[in-house]
Amino acid sequence: METNSSNNYCVIMAGGRGRRLWPSSRVDRPKQFIDFFGTGRSLLQQTFDRFSRVIPLDHIYITTSQEYLGRVRQQLPDVPAEHVLAEPVNRNTAPAVAWAGRRIHRESDDARIVIAPADQVVLNEEAFERNVLHGLNFVATNDIILTMGIQPTRPEPGYGYIQIGEPTLATGISKVQSFTEKPEREFARMFMESGEFLWNTGMFMTNIRHLREWYLKVIPDMPSRLADLQGHYSLDDEARYVQQHYPSYPNLSMDKAALELSDNAYVMKCDFGWADIGTWHAIYEYLQKTENDNVVLADSEVVMEDCRNNIVCLPKGHIGVINGLDGYIVAEWGDVLLVCPKGDSSALIRKYVNEVGIKYGERFV
Repeated sequence: METNSSNNYCVIMAGGRGRRLWPSSRVDRPKQFIDFFGTGRSLLQQTFDRFSRVIPLDHIYITTSQEYLGRVRQQLPDVPAEHVLAEPVNRNTAPAVAWAGRRIHRESDDARIVIAPADQVVLNEEAFERNVLHGLNFVATNDIILTMGIQPTRPEPGYGYIQIGEPTLATGISKVQSFTEKPEREFARMFMESGEFLWNTGMFMTNIRHLREWYLKVIPDMPSRLADLQGHYSLDDEARYVQQHYPSYPNLSMDKAALELSDNAYVMKCDFGWADIGTWHAIYEYLQKTENDNVVLADSEVVMEDCRNNIVCLPKGHIGVINGLDGYIVAEWGDVLLVCPKGDSSALIRKYVNEVGIKYGERFV
């Protein structure tokens, strides 16, 4: 039975730094604020647009860090200021969602919430809307954490893999049997070929009552729990509370809290087509290939000869001439140029970011 859609809420998480897409994604210009694909809208704006088609505009909340508050307000001017929650320090996504949950609970005791990262691509918008509404209707009457899963299409080591467990009476929704975050490529291949695993999209749904109880159970050592903030308090009181207690919260992601620390997690098999724009390799796999399987992003202008399997991202007005390269990332922004093997590049880029920061200073990171 379909429940009242006016109780639907959304939390978009937009506080990450996106270092795996360095140097295009930088501390002062993280990936969620970038238009990688030349659409005229950043990843954050596209995510907002997507949810605004199924969630009332005044029910959408954004979590971010204090340093990105200005960028969020600039890119999403229609979102009320009190719906943008700026963390005083970065404590990952679980504490940020706890804070957003308390803010939403002020408005509704019957809220159903979808929680999503700001840096994803959805291929079939109609299927996405259908899946979101199906999940929200389910969590309205079931006290669970429900994650949205996608059938793997390749052995991608940069994603999390959810093993499907016992089915429920609802179509496509099952208990989570196990979760493996970023496995080695051979394990990812085994997971994909078994047919028992789904990619973790990092999108979760629950109802507001269960969210509070879940936080109290899963993170019992959270000091001065934000989930315990009760009563009719002002937003100024809340701001003072957050400034005082937020730095002592655990550094914990929603993925780990929901899929590793919880015994009441469920997964819904979705069919909307999905890509996590978290790594250069993931962008390469997602985008249409040009001749010789190269990918050239948005405004990049490049002359390529005898080149295969590369991804190129250059600033507008910069021209690249590349010869004889096979399987590489060529990415430039501002004062940094990266040329490295595409492969499983996340560890390499993390190493380079640290080395450049130490040797040349944080402004290059």
